[in-house]
Amino acid sequence: MAPAGDRKLYLGPRLRLLRRELGLNQTQMAEELGVSPSYLNHLERNQRPFTAQMLLRLADTYDVDMRGFVAAANEASSSDLHEIFADALVRDIGVPRQEVLEVAENYPGVAEAVTRLYRALADLRQVPDRVESAGLAGTRVASPLAWLRDWLDGRRNHFADLDAAAEALSGTLGDESDALREAMVRRLREEHGITVRIVGREVLADALRHYDYHRRRLMLAETLPASARLFEIATRLAIEDLSAPLAAATAAADAPDTETRVLAQQALANYAAAAIVMPYGRFHAAAEASRYDMDLLTARFGVSYEQAAHRLTTLDRPGARGVPLFLLKLDVAGNVAKRFSGDAMPLARFGGGCPRWRIHRAFRRLGETVTDRVEMPDGASYLTWACAVVRDEGREPAAIVLGCEAKHAGRIGYGDLTPRVTPIGPACHLCERIDCTDRSLPPITRSLDFSPARKARAPYAFRAI
Repeated sequence: MAPAGDRKLYLGPRLRLLRRELGLNQTQMAEELGVSPSYLNHLERNQRPFTAQMLLRLADTYDVDMRGFVAAANEASSSDLHEIFADALVRDIGVPRQEVLEVAENYPGVAEAVTRLYRALADLRQVPDRVESAGLAGTRVASPLAWLRDWLDGRRNHFADLDAAAEALSGTLGDESDALREAMVRRLREEHGITVRIVGREVLADALRHYDYHRRRLMLAETLPASARLFEIATRLAIEDLSAPLAAATAAADAPDTETRVLAQQALANYAAAAIVMPYGRFHAAAEASRYDMDLLTARFGVSYEQAAHRLTTLDRPGARGVPLFLLKLDVAGNVAKRFSGDAMPLARFGGGCPRWRIHRAFRRLGETVTDRVEMPDGASYLTWACAVVRDEGREPAAIVLGCEAKHAGRIGYGDLTPRVTPIGPACHLCERIDCTDRSLPPITRSLDFSPARKARAPYAFRAI
């Protein structure tokens, strides 16, 4: 394999995606870049490699982040493909690792298509009786949540125009959380004729928030903590004051159906609310100065642990980038309820977590931050930290997990507390660590190797090759 510096860059699919995000046809983009439409067409179809001059033109013309644009093999995509080709249905083909990496790097559209098909297959496997009884016609197997997650990952969970508009609005309201809440309530009342009321349980029944469009009243449950009230008020203000950038971002998302579009709209409104409460410049500066101290960030901005964690995954502004983080929200059973992949994702998308991963201990230490340095079977290492937080009344706690590649650990205070490295895997059915005594399933990529004469310490003995 050629060294990275000598490898030709075929980035056609990425260029095509950028052009579509900008709303340009090939002729318009070619004119703005000063090249011929035929040359641009060759680039998009991977018939010509990118030159350094062309990359510089892209960066100058569209303010493109070359680090993200020229990123070699998409790690999350290749990880997904490795897992897909390890499925019992196709693993006997033995697709070489290098071929998987080449598909992920040079043909991201193909990788995404294969991943979507596999998700549909996984859904069908889970509900065969329902699919059979209802018939395939009209049966929906694509998940709006999966589409939303992939879309946010593709945007690196960052919306520059929306962030800038929210930051400008926040600058007119005040800094301290109590003052900010009062200013937002006043603006809603004076500028939009909307009143905010805190109401009892008997009014909202099983709801936490309700907006009365007829009377223009935002009603919040009295059981909501202060951080949740602040966020709900900010969300309503974002919908009213930032309607134009929200509409533009929603249109650019180009969701495939109404249900997914509504989900994207809600995600963008939540994003804007977070950007009002935690404006980019101030929040990024506080995160860097405190070395990502979650206690300080939640106290300074009056937000919950989960809200601050979400905001940390959005810090991708050119010239003021935060540490590239991934986020997981786990329930007490270990299910992944929410996920933002960031630059790297050490857990299998289609499986559960590793029993060795110490962050699961967070459920036994509510409110405390549990840290762990982990190493995957391929040698990739990460710093992770988690906190189990109490959710709404009557619900079990959830663990909010943040992590980054080990090379960034020096920028994060939790890295100083975690010198030991824990060897983990993506999930038992995918992990090939022979000496793991904690596994609950054998790897589907290896043949079992039970011996009547010898019993190994690790369960489910399997062949190493």
